[in-house]
Amino acid sequence: MDFIYIRSFMEVARCQSFTKAAENLGYVQSSVTAHIQKLEQEYGVTLFERFGRTMRLTSAGESLLDTFEQILELFDNSKHLISRQARGHLEIGTIESLVSFFLPPVFHRFRLTFPNINLQVNPSHDRQVIQQVKSGAMDMGVILDEIVRDDDLQVITLRQEELVVVACPGHPLQGLKKLDPNALHGESYIATEQSCTYRGAFERLLGHHGVDYAIHHEFGSLEAIKQCVSYGLGIGLLPRIAVARELSEGRLVELDFSHPDIAFFTQIVLHKKKWIDPAIRHMIDLLFEASGTDIPKASSS
Repeated sequence: MDFIYIRSFMEVARCQSFTKAAENLGYVQSSVTAHIQKLEQEYGVTLFERFGRTMRLTSAGESLLDTFEQILELFDNSKHLISRQARGHLEIGTIESLVSFFLPPVFHRFRLTFPNINLQVNPSHDRQVIQQVKSGAMDMGVILDEIVRDDDLQVITLRQEELVVVACPGHPLQGLKKLDPNALHGESYIATEQSCTYRGAFERLLGHHGVDYAIHHEFGSLEAIKQCVSYGLGIGLLPRIAVARELSEGRLVELDFSHPDIAFFTQIVLHKKKWIDPAIRHMIDLLFEASGTDIPKASSS
């Protein structure tokens, strides 16, 4: 049984809401629901029941609540005892969009458990991160790329990271449904740096369809790209996590464009010969939890 299921159960019991528990844990609601269902399958009982708009523990759920509290307390105490003694360095290579919009809460939680580990984060681009991990210059990498296949690496896929085409409010393509690549003909494009892997995939797609476009601005900064797009200087292709706030506030709009050739995944990369010490193992677990993905029994390459 994974502790992630127990923690989800405890939070649902505390909030009396799957939706609120998912928000507090940083998961999508379907993940929390799946965690509870797996616990119910494990024990062969129903843990929660609804009465109108309210939800409460069943008698079986009440019985497990106290036991789970003790289990988590013992587990957390054991981790606290070991991690407080751990010292050393953990060097992680990653990219700007992840270090800005996905990783900070993970690093905060890691610091609480391993306060004496010197966590060093080196923003770069995906290909360079991969080479640094392969050479041993980095302990691990967290990248956003197409599925990486390399005989020297252990690659752990966390989740597919949605990429969205964004524009300024009032853009002529706003509100049109199921745009194909040809709909972008003649558009100005605010691009990320040339080393960006999803930029490369996007431009290959447009080129394959004979779409004529103009790159008027190119930035290594996501904030600069978002600002230029918001002022109507062009469209942009960015991870949804990087533009979620601007979309919710109406400063950017999402164009209804997607294509199977632009499928990118947040992945952990490790050298196959790298020893997975407790600090790295904990970081991997935290990354799985932050991505809303179940922690596998054994990581696969």
